[in-house]
Amino acid sequence: MKFASALLLAAAAPLSAQVAEPAGFATPADVQALVERIGAAMKPGQLFAMAPLVRAGVSVASVEYWKGPGRPAVHPTDAEYAVVVAGAGTLVSGGTMTDPEVTNPGLTQGGKIEGGISRPLAPGDVIMIPAGMPHWFGVSGGKLALLGIKLPQPARP
Repeated sequence: MKFASALLLAAAAPLSAQVAEPAGFATPADVQALVERIGAAMKPGQLFAMAPLVRAGVSVASVEYWKGPGRPAVHPTDAEYAVVVAGAGTLVSGGTMTDPEVTNPGLTQGGKIEGGISRPLAPGDVIMIPAGMPHWFGVSGGKLALLGIKLPQPARP
């Protein structure tokens, strides 16, 4: 009996040692350091920049840094999940985007959003924008930084 117990313990030990580390990990300090690096590297007049923070295969969580408003956008096949990590701004989502222009297969940009809902943004706010929903980020105080990821949505039958 003692032998069988020892054998089970010996066999179980390597399993606990094989627990995989997460594919990507960043501390709050890592996030803030990347926010600062992106902001410092932006050129005069540049309103937007982004850089990857963590990866898992083809999935990437990136920091998006806005110094001014961009154009309204729609991601036809991806939901967008983001957390505000620095600065402040406004999210307008829903409604109808005017003057749509396909920039690439994953992005359509437009002129403005009519009939959307406006929400103030501050650090800690969590955003989930469904695939196909128009959205726009405004900036208050010169900086809005988001930690975001695009989430591919399954095709609808």
